[in-house]
Amino acid sequence: MISIFTENEKIIGAKETIKKVYLSDKRPWVVGFSGGKDSSVVVQLTLQALGELESEKRHKKVYVISSDTLVETPLIINQINKTLAKIQAEADRAGLPVQVQKVRPALKDTFWVSLLGKGYPSPRQKFRWCTDRMKIKPANRFILDKVSEHGEVVMVLGVRMDESKSRAESIRSHTIEGSHLMKHSTLPNAYTFAPIKDWSTDDVWEFLLDEPVWGKENHQLLQLYQDSDGECPLVIDADSKKVSCGNSRFGCWTCTVVNEDKALSGFINNGVEWLKPLLEFRNHLVEIRGDRRKRQKQMINGRRYLTTNLDGVDRSRAVRVPESELDDWLKRNGVDLRTVEDLHLIVEVPVEGELFPVEKTLGLGPFTLKTREELLNRLLATQERIRTEYGMEVELISEEEIEEIKRIWSKTK
Repeated sequence: MISIFTENEKIIGAKETIKKVYLSDKRPWVVGFSGGKDSSVVVQLTLQALGELESEKRHKKVYVISSDTLVETPLIINQINKTLAKIQAEADRAGLPVQVQKVRPALKDTFWVSLLGKGYPSPRQKFRWCTDRMKIKPANRFILDKVSEHGEVVMVLGVRMDESKSRAESIRSHTIEGSHLMKHSTLPNAYTFAPIKDWSTDDVWEFLLDEPVWGKENHQLLQLYQDSDGECPLVIDADSKKVSCGNSRFGCWTCTVVNEDKALSGFINNGVEWLKPLLEFRNHLVEIRGDRRKRQKQMINGRRYLTTNLDGVDRSRAVRVPESELDDWLKRNGVDLRTVEDLHLIVEVPVEGELFPVEKTLGLGPFTLKTREELLNRLLATQERIRTEYGMEVELISEEEIEEIKRIWSKTK
């Protein structure tokens, strides 16, 4: 562990850097807050540093934004909501120009509208459609709104060099020489500032557990880490995406990018039994993702494609069709690629210069409408079960989302 002297030096140094960067220009700040340890340190350090400035020098707005994907693990979102309320209360009490703001995905981009309405398959490492829609776009929308209003903004983030080699390389590659700021990887007129980039994990916890104003909240945060181990940070660009949700374990309870949801399992193992139905539903999303019977045999836009992945195709029952005859065969047999379930089909694709054709089959598209209806019913049953069996008043899906899902279905039929 680090010494108290070293820790104090780092705290003092970080606060002095925060004050120096804050006073250096008129660009407003947008502080990313995920509810995890690193972003908690940055927010608390920022409030302390601003509080040490004379009131007339607090000349520009600081926005603390938190991304609510609407499918966050309930225990985590409850902690975040409480902390956000305290951040605003502490800022108001100290007369700081701080405004707390939650950002959420647009209705058309929510997890349930995308998966149940449009039929997007459960996310996986190679098709992680959720991060862009539910985290990057909402945060970027807020940032760009401030850019249009002020010309430029500075994002203040809790990224650290020792998180991973990828994170360290990203920080180094975007750092502006002779400046505390980094270039934003995708947004023009936006810069990033990482006041604890040189801190270790020990530095982070030493600060949090010794901080007097936030002692209760920080010890509750430690308990969450002990119960689950990890967090899904605020994601604002493609570089952050590479080292975020797929490798961490706080975040969306619906996450199927990771092989095992260690956060939910950890909470359940520590006695939070009402989360069991959520884990069961999440595991079901993983199980059906590759089930050919649950998926359309065409893409959302109606186009089809062929793949050499024959998993789920029963060769003993499969019909073999030359590629040149595929259209006629589908039409002759009345095959609706949107609804067909047991389609055991091998398409023989000729290869120039080769004696034998390559065996392919129709690639998978979105979940079938039947599967989406089954999933919605299962989700609502899960919600009701948590309410009746465990007495927890949770909302897993909003009425607004259900209405949008059914509107999409009506156009699909």
